[in-house]
Amino acid sequence: MGSTFSPAITVSAPMPLLAGQGLPQFTAITPEQVDQGIPALLDALNGELTALETTLESRLAQGEAAPLSWTEVMEPLQHLGERLRWSWGVVSHLNGVCNTPELRAAHQQQQGAVVQFGNRAGQSRPIYRALEALQRNAAELDPTQNRILATELRDMQLRGVGLEGPEQDAFNSASERLAELATAFGNHVLDATNSWSLTLTQEDELDGLPASLRDLLAQAARDAGDEGWRLGLDMPRVVPFLKYSRRRDLREQVYRAQVSRASTGDLDNHPLIEQILALKLEQAQRLGYPNWAEVSLTSKMAGSVQEVESLLDDLRAAAYPVAQRELAELSACAARHRAPEASDLRPWDVSYWAEVLRQESFDLDSEALRPWFSLEQVLQGLFGLCQRLFDIRILAGDGTAPTWHPDVRHFRVLDGASGEPLAGFYLDPYSRPGSKRGGAWMDECLGRSRDLEGKPVLPVAYLICNQSPPVGDTPSLMTFEEVETLFHEFGHGLQHMLTTVERPQAAGINNVEWDAVELPSQFMENWCYDRSTLMGMARHWQSGEPLPEAEYQKLLAARTFMGGSATLRQVHFALTDLRLHSQWTPNGDLSPEQLRRQIATTTTVLEPIPEDAFLCAFSHIFAGGYSAGYYSYKWAEVLSADAFSAFEEVGLDQEEEIVATGRRFRDTVLSLGGSRSPAEVFEAFRGRPPSSEALIRHSGLVSA
Repeated sequence: MGSTFSPAITVSAPMPLLAGQGLPQFTAITPEQVDQGIPALLDALNGELTALETTLESRLAQGEAAPLSWTEVMEPLQHLGERLRWSWGVVSHLNGVCNTPELRAAHQQQQGAVVQFGNRAGQSRPIYRALEALQRNAAELDPTQNRILATELRDMQLRGVGLEGPEQDAFNSASERLAELATAFGNHVLDATNSWSLTLTQEDELDGLPASLRDLLAQAARDAGDEGWRLGLDMPRVVPFLKYSRRRDLREQVYRAQVSRASTGDLDNHPLIEQILALKLEQAQRLGYPNWAEVSLTSKMAGSVQEVESLLDDLRAAAYPVAQRELAELSACAARHRAPEASDLRPWDVSYWAEVLRQESFDLDSEALRPWFSLEQVLQGLFGLCQRLFDIRILAGDGTAPTWHPDVRHFRVLDGASGEPLAGFYLDPYSRPGSKRGGAWMDECLGRSRDLEGKPVLPVAYLICNQSPPVGDTPSLMTFEEVETLFHEFGHGLQHMLTTVERPQAAGINNVEWDAVELPSQFMENWCYDRSTLMGMARHWQSGEPLPEAEYQKLLAARTFMGGSATLRQVHFALTDLRLHSQWTPNGDLSPEQLRRQIATTTTVLEPIPEDAFLCAFSHIFAGGYSAGYYSYKWAEVLSADAFSAFEEVGLDQEEEIVATGRRFRDTVLSLGGSRSPAEVFEAFRGRPPSSEALIRHSGLVSA
């Protein structure tokens, strides 16, 4: 049966926002359509939901003599949910990548009604009773169906289906308010990041800056109609500036601006943080849980807050002494250079002296590596690796699909053996401060499913990065960290695109426990250090020369450089998140910031400066899906490191075994999605439960 990527927009759906299937016509979707289309869609969906409830109630009244079937309950529910996900998903996507004041206002205007519909569906008693009736006939269902059913019932309980009267009204009001607060939090971070700039006008202010950064700052100044070199707080500008600038006074100025974003004035996120945490605590208590962390963990692999604390404490104990040694080594390096700050390093000194020490220890200049990592070469290397491991072919489809910005690329994914189309993806690689939120992410454009006529719908992913853009005639030359980020997001994309699960509720990353969802993404990062992968893609963008062997060896040697500090930083974030959602209370003695600083006494080796308002830009937990779940990065890293060690064990140069292991990874981790528990999926790949040995080895913490 044929399948297609092309959008099926007909005369009956004149508004592009309401097409509900196929690839969205992004540039045809306007804020006015959001204002008109979303209310019309919600009206229609509410009517259909009422009709479905009536049908289910009359079927339930017939009792066990005429048991309900899966197709009567789950399929209409899935189609209802998908129409809202498609249209609201496009609005949310555009809000993240093409943000404008008009689109932002339209999104804000409709968000409450979208949450209300979600609450109504999630609290529907007839639907809940129908799901319970299906569960009573579990023997008639396959394991995937039973797992989907258990998740749906649990999610409805967490949506407040068991609440009544004023309690349910209060729950619903709080849900809407939390959605508003999350959006406002993210907007404040975007605006605060975009509102700060510093224009450098003197050559001595550029001391130490590599040519690529000078060019980027000069281009930013030209774009702003300015002379000189314009600094901003977006990652492609701020990270290399803190790493290379010899002007300590300017590093301090930039660092202070970076860590105090969204912490003062109209964009102050402090009050939002308290409101979000207080509302989440109230919601948890309404649902019968002591705190939000316990609610969060009901849908995770980790069994309890204590189990997560225990993993984080093990990592903290291993990383802390290593991080202390690393800081002492930076001080010693600064002293050798007779730097006045040697005896009192401050946070704005760490990146700079770490780069000096890295160059001295490994003779490795990360900036000098950029010319070997043009985006086009890196994509060829990544696609070649995927062909080798997973037997897929990736072809450029530029011009064949609608996009939202001229920089966006489109690709098609084919099965290597049969040539059958499997999926597609968009890549939006470059930073666009002001209209595109920071960070990198994968999201669903289309999920694997069947349309109303039963034809297959192939998955399509959004892959979004914020890497260094091209400057003039020079292509995007990537830092090695940006290469790792691209591989990371592509790992998420592979799990979305290579799923073989036929039921959309468990296809791709759907129904995968949140603390296992980072397994394929972190797994892919390991391949950046694999000889044949790295040497295959690292070609000089002008001469085509391969990366010298000596440089590859230095990269390998430097892999765990500052590894204690990196692990400790993640533990600090994860523990702060966990305790804010398990221990903080609105009427307690500590503010969220004070609790974070208390945690910092054992999870940082340099005390945060007074203006450090990191929480005010911690979008992962206050504007994203990671509340009481940031630990997932470390939890999943145990799984991903152990998964990669399966390839190390057979020998990374043993092509036949690598290919066989790669196919097994595709057939388990990438294929089975949320159809089975992550523990089962992992064991199907690895042949045993996960072990943390590989993570500790990969992080360079073995001796600790």
